[in-house]
Amino acid sequence: MKKLLLTVLIVVSVTTMFAQVASRANLIQGKRETLSVGQDAPDFTATDVHGNEFRLSSLKGKYVVLDFWGSWCKWCIKGFPEMKEAYAELKGKNVEFVGIACKDQPDKWRKTVADNELPWINVVNGKNPDITQIYFVKGYPTKIIIDPQGTIVNVTLGESPEFYLTLKQLIK
Repeated sequence: MKKLLLTVLIVVSVTTMFAQVASRANLIQGKRETLSVGQDAPDFTATDVHGNEFRLSSLKGKYVVLDFWGSWCKWCIKGFPEMKEAYAELKGKNVEFVGIACKDQPDKWRKTVADNELPWINVVNGKNPDITQIYFVKGYPTKIIIDPQGTIVNVTLGESPEFYLTLKQLIK
């Protein structure tokens, strides 16, 4: 009888656990379908390359380019020269760039920022919050443009010349 009761309790516990996981997955999936162009950009706090706290909402009133990348990502690194050109061209025109290093070791991330002389705000993605989950990043690099009101106006997966055309058209 005790063995049967214990088995029932284990089955109920495991079933409850799977139901909670499925519920969480459905919730995330539901957000994935709705977090897109036209949605408010979720705020986050992260640590910058100098060890200071950075909060996305501190840039409200400006266009913001979020660049999700990693030091291990060859396409991300290959895209830096074009990002640097766009940054230099748009500097002082109500736009900020924020590089978000993902799946990275702090020493490799800092070295990559220094070696590539990335002049914009650079933060490292943490686990609490995991910014890639908040923004449902599916691959690297991913670039997101947020307008001055805090609305997502563009999402680009990978390196694309069209991204820079869109950015320059928005920021005239």
